[in-house]
Amino acid sequence: MLQAYSTGICTSWMRAWCALISTPPAPAGLAPSGGEPSDEALGRSRGGFSTKIHVRAEGHGKPMTFHLTGGERHDSTALPVLLDTGAVRRKRGRPRLRPRRVAGDKAFAGQPSRTHLRLRGIWAVIPTKSNQPRRRSFDREAYRARNRVERLFNRLKQFRRIATRYEKRAQNYLAMLHIAAIMLWL
Repeated sequence: MLQAYSTGICTSWMRAWCALISTPPAPAGLAPSGGEPSDEALGRSRGGFSTKIHVRAEGHGKPMTFHLTGGERHDSTALPVLLDTGAVRRKRGRPRLRPRRVAGDKAFAGQPSRTHLRLRGIWAVIPTKSNQPRRRSFDREAYRARNRVERLFNRLKQFRRIATRYEKRAQNYLAMLHIAAIMLWL
């Protein structure tokens, strides 16, 4: 006679006489929060279970700071966190925390992102969506430099641990991102 016993992650089939040494069954259902804890940066998106990496890069395409969110989170939610971290050293004086311009894709075209940038005195180089009126002050040349960030993601994904997220914990994955960033800066 075969019986199923839960080991927490998968179900294993054991004979009835092994029941005394099996692990206790895991509680049924999702975690109390409705899924994975939000601090582990895991979430469902179109492609399945995933993590979004948000990066703040300097002008030459080198990473400065990272922020992780779940796959279902919108990109613009990470903008304030990224702007509050990662100071840029200057030749003289204090490090500059606030950049002169921020180049982003259409995910940051919403009014909350633009308002946040405007209140901080940062010039937004973000194209408008097709359902929004066009802005005359859009700088196409500065926006073309955004491909440096796309190339940065391609270089980061050359590291297998970054591309596939082997780590379960968000802190461990963030540590691997930092190691990859150090390798890119060297």
